[in-house]
Amino acid sequence: MPSSTHFTPKGWALFALLALVWGMPYLFIAEAVETFSPAAVVGIRTFGAALLLLPFALKQGALKPALKHWPWVLAFGAVEMAGPFVLLAHAEQTLASGLTGLFVATVPLFATAIAVARGDRGALRPSRAVGLALGFAGVAVVALGSGALDGEISLLAIGEVLLVAVCYAIAPFIVARHLPDVPSLGVITLSMAAVGIVYLPIGIVTTTEPPTTRSLAGMALLTVLCTAVAFIAFFALIAEVGPVKAPLMTYLHPVVAIVLGMLVRGEPLTLGLIVGFPIVLAGCLLAAGVFTRGQKPSAVAPAVEVPAAAVR
Repeated sequence: MPSSTHFTPKGWALFALLALVWGMPYLFIAEAVETFSPAAVVGIRTFGAALLLLPFALKQGALKPALKHWPWVLAFGAVEMAGPFVLLAHAEQTLASGLTGLFVATVPLFATAIAVARGDRGALRPSRAVGLALGFAGVAVVALGSGALDGEISLLAIGEVLLVAVCYAIAPFIVARHLPDVPSLGVITLSMAAVGIVYLPIGIVTTTEPPTTRSLAGMALLTVLCTAVAFIAFFALIAEVGPVKAPLMTYLHPVVAIVLGMLVRGEPLTLGLIVGFPIVLAGCLLAAGVFTRGQKPSAVAPAVEVPAAAVR
């Protein structure tokens, strides 16, 4: 674990890379579900990434410890991947990728709520309570300003993405309580392989049309760049700057998702996004304790090496 409190040039480079790469999945999912079924997107992404990560996991001896705790590894995979990935793919059949990225960014709000429910007094600090209220108010502004009441966007899709955020908030608690000493790479590789094995047969049956070039490209980039390559970079970032600072790049993901959605898919920049996005971001930062003196930014959720953002 690095002892320096400052980012090194390598740390900044990895931080910038991951802020970009993990803001991209929502764009690639939107492209992939044009012709692939949601189950196929999940199956190909997880199983393909597991195969790419397998040599690294074997080299580090990370699989054997994960196999010893396989029930909790599977539980983590269900909450962090099996449910969220298919919900995201289904939601993005009707919901803009930029909006999806923004709604997923509410994870710190739900993590704060979960911490309160678990009796974490630190999560009840005034600044965090304000952040919680502000963040959810921002979500309402985004939804209403983007046409939720007029039927322009699907309330079901919004609900699916917010449920994804809830799952992402729960998953680190599973790791912190039941898998604290298990290598992260082993947990991720094994859980992805299991999810892929479940979803691939379903995906084959439910995909009914030939994939387009854009869908294939989106699927390949989602699997290789946003999952396998990104994990290698993420573990390098943790080694460089530590597990507390590494997840801070997640606050940049919705910016990347919104900009890419506009540039690549021509998604509109609605009044709801313009007004609501800064409110959501401020709420998340406050809820996560980023502006609280003497407290680690990620203290509201367990400081583990597999944050919720890590497998999106």
